Amino acid sequence: MLDVVRSRNGIPVRLTDERWSHIVEEHNELAGMRFDILETVAEAEKVVLGSSGERLAIREHELGKWLVVIYREFVEDGFIITAFLTRRNAPLNRRRQLWPH
Repeated sequence: MLDVVRSRNGIPVRLTDERWSHIVEEHNELAGMRFDILETVAEAEKVVLGSSGERLAIREHELGKWLVVIYREFVEDGFIITAFLTRRNAPLNRRRQLWPH
């Protein structure tokens, strides 16, 4: 199954079955959260720049816990690389914020 959502920049971003398998193998706590991952890209509270040009979409999942979705975005499309949950928001806040501007 291939799911596509639009990022905050309006770019279509794909989540492939291969990437979904990678995400749940590495972060089994995300099993059953495919929709949440897609929604985080589409409805991110904040998007910050990663160290290699990737983007990190961030959305609070529950009080004090954030879902972070790492993805690449190009001119016409993009793809999700991985995702994880964290309680450590400070390192994310030190990154360059891309959205909102």
